[in-house]
Amino acid sequence: MTSQAQVRRLLSLVPYLREHDGAAMADVAKAFGISVRTLREDLAVLWMCGMPGLTPGDLIDIDMDAVDGEGVIHLSNADYLTRPLRLSTDEALALVLGLRTLREIAGPGQRAAVDRALRKLEAASGSAPTDQASVSVTAGQDEIQVRVSEGLQRGLQLDLTYDNASRAETTRRRVDPLRVFVLEGYGYLEAWCHSAVGLRTFRLDRIAAVEVTDVPVEPHDVVLKDLSKGWFETLKDAPLVTLDLAPEATWVAEYYPTEATSARADGGLTVTLRVRDPGWLRGLLLGLRGGGSVVAPAGAGDSAAEAAQEALDQYAALFAPAAD
Repeated sequence: MTSQAQVRRLLSLVPYLREHDGAAMADVAKAFGISVRTLREDLAVLWMCGMPGLTPGDLIDIDMDAVDGEGVIHLSNADYLTRPLRLSTDEALALVLGLRTLREIAGPGQRAAVDRALRKLEAASGSAPTDQASVSVTAGQDEIQVRVSEGLQRGLQLDLTYDNASRAETTRRRVDPLRVFVLEGYGYLEAWCHSAVGLRTFRLDRIAAVEVTDVPVEPHDVVLKDLSKGWFETLKDAPLVTLDLAPEATWVAEYYPTEATSARADGGLTVTLRVRDPGWLRGLLLGLRGGGSVVAPAGAGDSAAEAAQEALDQYAALFAPAAD
């Protein structure tokens, strides 16, 4: 417990006790989330505080006999501290933004509770310009979020139909939901995927359908990623891949986090980025349609080249002239 935290608590404790004369020690300690012993120490500090002059008439008066004997608190001579502390502008805005972000990924049944908290917070924030706090989160449809929330709350497995943009395919997954979070403007579900036999992250807006099963989630000895510093930090141990990008493909350097970027004479770029999933790299290269090639490591782009050649072969076979 820091002295700074104690001062903040004491400044809130005085107006509380002014409004609750004779409150029991145990009740006050519970209201402030502290032990009775800590509360007793706080009162001993308050007893020595007051207005300049520090004469008995200037100090806050606490009936310590009642505190130690009856376990109740009587406080007086503190009329100058009748109002509780208000949130600062930055504190109020941070909390409002957090709640509005939470609202974007909450199910419709949970939004009413978030809205009530927002109204109370906005009223308590006084003159803080909370009307200027806005968020934009891309999340799933309401019915998707409702079922994901139900699976999380009830501890049940989910059947997902997921549109994988990097691979241009739609897959069915059976997953154990672990958490829902917002990062960089998108809502995500992190879950244990039974198909991949590992942790996977699914963008909520790319979940095409979801069904809550009656199968309880299985226990998994996994450590969830720390996403407080964004996706880039979670990729720090992934292998490095260097790409040559044609001028029309330089958007890749703006869209994805890169380790290094250098200009090419033709207006393109050479970029180095970390790639954890080879399937993602294959999908990226195919999507660039020849606008990107792998420089290093050797063989990293082979699967994309093979997939492109297979598609060309099928195309040629489809339009080949029929044999006589």
